[in-house]
Amino acid sequence: MADEPKVGRPTDYDPAYVEQAAKLCALGATDKELADFFGVATSTIYLWRNLHVEFSEAVIAGKESADARVERALYNRAVGYTFESEKVFQAQGEIIRADILEHVPPDPAAAMNWLKNRQPNRWRDKQEVEHNVSNELSELMERIAANGKRVHSED
Repeated sequence: MADEPKVGRPTDYDPAYVEQAAKLCALGATDKELADFFGVATSTIYLWRNLHVEFSEAVIAGKESADARVERALYNRAVGYTFESEKVFQAQGEIIRADILEHVPPDPAAAMNWLKNRQPNRWRDKQEVEHNVSNELSELMERIAANGKRVHSED
C-alpha cells in the first residue's frame, strides 16, 4: 500500500508559511494578498486554512491583531490624542530642533461611527417607531364622516 503512487498534484504548502501568513495578516493582508504572496490561487489559501490548523490559526490571529490596531486608531481618532513630535527650524543659518507635543482634536464622524457600531440600539440612524395606522385611519374616517353629516344637515 505504501508503494502505491499518490494521485493528484503535490501541495505547494510549506509549514514555514505559518509564520509568514501571521505576519502578513498582522500587517493587514487579505486572503487574496496572501495568495499573491505565496503564488497560489485564493482558493488554495482557503484549502490550506481547512487542511492545516496551524495555518488557519496564524491567519486568524494575524487578522485579529490588525483589527485591534484599527480599532485602537479609530478610538483615538474619535476621542482625540496627543503625540510627541519634533519641529525643525533654521535661525541665522543654524538648524534648531525642538521637541513639541501635538494634539489631534476629536473627530465627530469617527465618534459616531464608533458609537453606531458599539451601541447600535442607541446610536443607529434608523430608529424603530411603532405606529398603529389602522386606528388612526379609523379615527380619520370617522371625523370625515361626521363632518360630512354636519355639512348635509346644514343644507
